[in-house]
Amino acid sequence: MKFVHDGYDHDRDHDHAAPASAQPLVEDIRLLGRLLGDVIREQEGEDAYKLVEQVRQLAVAFRRDDDTQADQDLKALLHGQSALMLVCIVRAFTYFSLLANLAEDRHYIRRRLAHERAGDVREGSLDAMMARLRGAGIAADRIAATLRESHVSPVLTAHPTEVQRKSILDAQRAIAQLLAERDAIRAGEADAAGGVLARALDANAARLRGRIIQLWTTRLLRMSRLTVVDEIENALSYYQTTFLREIPRLYASLERELPGQSVATFFRMGQWIGGDRDGNPNVTADTLRYALRRQSETALRHYLSETHQLGGELSMSDYLIDVSPALRALADRSPDESLHRRDEPYRKALSGIYARLAATLQALTGAEAAPHPVAPLAPYACAEDFLDDLNVVAQSLESHRAGELAVERLHPLIRAASVFGFHLATVDLRQSSDKHEAVVAELFAAARVEPAYAKLDEDARVAALLRQLNDPRPLRIPGADYSELARSELAIFETARAMLERYGRHAIRHYIISHTETVSDLLEVLLLQKEVGLLQGLLNEEARADLIVVPLFETIEDLRNATDIMRRFYALPGIFEMVRRSGGEQDIMLGYSDSNKDGGIFTSNWELYRAEIALARLFEEYEGRGAIKLRMFHGRGGTVGRGGGPSYQAILAQPPGTVRGQLRLTEQGEVIASKYTNADIGRRNLETLVAATLEATLLQSDAPAPARFLAAAAALSDASMKAYRRLVYETPGFREYFFGSTPIREIAGLNIGSRPASRTGSQKIEDLRAIPWGFSWGQCRVTLPGWYGFGSAVQAFVEDPAHGQGDEPWEWLRAMYRDWPFFRTLLSNLDMVLAKSDLALASRYAELVEDRQLRGTVFSEIEAEWRRTAQALSRITGDAERLARNPALARSISHRYPYLDPLHHVQLELMRRYRAGGHDPVLKTGIHITINGIAAGLRNSG
Repeated sequence: MKFVHDGYDHDRDHDHAAPASAQPLVEDIRLLGRLLGDVIREQEGEDAYKLVEQVRQLAVAFRRDDDTQADQDLKALLHGQSALMLVCIVRAFTYFSLLANLAEDRHYIRRRLAHERAGDVREGSLDAMMARLRGAGIAADRIAATLRESHVSPVLTAHPTEVQRKSILDAQRAIAQLLAERDAIRAGEADAAGGVLARALDANAARLRGRIIQLWTTRLLRMSRLTVVDEIENALSYYQTTFLREIPRLYASLERELPGQSVATFFRMGQWIGGDRDGNPNVTADTLRYALRRQSETALRHYLSETHQLGGELSMSDYLIDVSPALRALADRSPDESLHRRDEPYRKALSGIYARLAATLQALTGAEAAPHPVAPLAPYACAEDFLDDLNVVAQSLESHRAGELAVERLHPLIRAASVFGFHLATVDLRQSSDKHEAVVAELFAAARVEPAYAKLDEDARVAALLRQLNDPRPLRIPGADYSELARSELAIFETARAMLERYGRHAIRHYIISHTETVSDLLEVLLLQKEVGLLQGLLNEEARADLIVVPLFETIEDLRNATDIMRRFYALPGIFEMVRRSGGEQDIMLGYSDSNKDGGIFTSNWELYRAEIALARLFEEYEGRGAIKLRMFHGRGGTVGRGGGPSYQAILAQPPGTVRGQLRLTEQGEVIASKYTNADIGRRNLETLVAATLEATLLQSDAPAPARFLAAAAALSDASMKAYRRLVYETPGFREYFFGSTPIREIAGLNIGSRPASRTGSQKIEDLRAIPWGFSWGQCRVTLPGWYGFGSAVQAFVEDPAHGQGDEPWEWLRAMYRDWPFFRTLLSNLDMVLAKSDLALASRYAELVEDRQLRGTVFSEIEAEWRRTAQALSRITGDAERLARNPALARSISHRYPYLDPLHHVQLELMRRYRAGGHDPVLKTGIHITINGIAAGLRNSG
């Protein structure tokens, strides 16, 4: 079975393409592939094993040699297989995708460590950042001061692209640990006798084989649709494996880089899961309560475990050491009366802390601590009180020549408590503006304040809302028969108030308004806060809001109107002062997915860039009245078409003067798994966010890009959007082509998220969520949202006499690529997307469209634009081949073909049968597994 031995490079004749440093990766992938092959042979039989290999060989021949006979033979081979055998083939290549990902992750860590040992700092690391800051003459005290004013937060979201079950993720984590163990065994090779080393590696391989058997015999798909509770639990697993330990280590690294400086708590986690109601009727007040209860339990159990371990480590005796008076008092208050510990003040103190934590766990979540405390104590009123007790222990150790004992566990615990509190992560609330409008209209009508609020024009709405924000009386009428919508929405606000009182002020901080189009959209949320006591005081007097009202500007039109909306909002009487009193923070969320689906990749990025500049300038105007921190919240997805791509370059490519230490961004779908399943890789990704934010804040010039560049981008954007909309929204039959040539219909039936694929249930492109839109194009390897329109834009630009003659416009574009981070990063992302596209495979998917004329018309347009875009990229960048400047990624993508291509070919066969009326439920299962496998292989498909 060739792919299990040589899958890393298709075939042995490609091995020369990989450098010597990649040899451990080659060995790992071959080992994992061989073990998987053995398991398939053992579990499914020799015939199944040989069939899988035959499929692989034909798929490779089709790709490598453009072998039309191989293509025909592959179709015939697959056509002749039963549905059950097709599913077996799919599972084989899907699991190989997962295993290859784990090997690549391990190799990334291996190479990173090798570079660090050699003193070679890597871009995006804290080491590289500090070297650049020091090289620019920026002192440690200035860096520390910047951190005190900074706020950086990745926000985990649940969207319908997370295709892997938690059981599969857990098995993958176990395999990743075994691969790390294998590296440790190899590292001891010089000190071990040959037989000892061989036996250790054999034992490790046996355990790997066991985990692969577990994978093969574990169901890949969920039997039922993912619930919000499932999504919450999945997200919490990343805190347990990565965030709770790696974020304190991130802070520790900063402290080492800034000796003598206090590093403020500026980096926190955010979460949408449990609070994001936009288009998801399954998120309710109950799920919000559940999310925060489980988050609190996760944080507290971590603290309990670490405190228990500390109690075992700090065993010092009164007979041998002295302690601070505060530590002595803490020990005296402990309920631990054991004679064995009467001379051990630190242990007694920690027993008391543990008892209070256990009581806090019981009070906040209803759960019991294990092991049980020696005796009960009162719970902590807040996380700050817990921190105070930990600091008493730390200060006593420091002042009595035992500070080293705090480094390994106590200091990380203190930092964890300051970052995660008793809430773990800030849960954002989100709902669509039309829902708020409906609730306010109902409240107004029931209170006889305004019988037809929804029919008012914008000025009248604003006036009506301001009157109520300055009226101390509530709108709700006791006993009134409100709709289910009004009751459920108000219940969210009421629950938010209760959760803030229960878990602390960081538990819920932001209220995001989807589809923000008017000032009244913002005022409606302020009024709903007032109705439940989240807004205290009158707007024109001493009002304070507990939740930051965060507009989300999503479409191209919304982005163009964003600054005008915010200007008019802040011009209203009382708004500026209320925001200042409420903390002086204004988050503004920018939507990448919908703006891309609306206007295409280039226009989306350009309008986001323009909106950020305009918003930053607006808030600079307010500085004379007292600064309000403007924080851009980037709604980035996994794919480039949804704002994805390398985070480091994306942050550095932000417009000058728009970062300023403030950054929130979403982490979505299966991208969360690829970034944070492995703790080491997770820490590197967290480091990247910090490094890029500080570099953008302290090193980036505030000077705007040259006017010539800006004018060119505007021209490119206009032409790109016209080309994109001409295809997607103006081509007759394009909707039918999309639904026919992609697995969108099958994706909509896959149990991969708790919300529907369409906002309204219709099949209009306008109503389809941007996430399954991009996901579908990735599955059929067109990746259209990530590149379409750019080639036409460049063609129009260079043909316009206003931009010069001959090579002149090309030189202009090359200068933009060379000197403008925004343009360079955008083209780098386009390059990556084109590298992951595949017109040969895409043409096979186009064959699923029944209307032959429509198929020919649309696919020929897509193919022509792909070629225009590829040619434009090559001429601007000077690189004839895709990913010429990223050979490691180029190799990674090419190495995936042997197991990705068969998945596509089998998916096509299964979709043909299913759409032809095949009623065998195995067909649907098989299609869904191929979706899973292709997403795993592409890694940033959603």
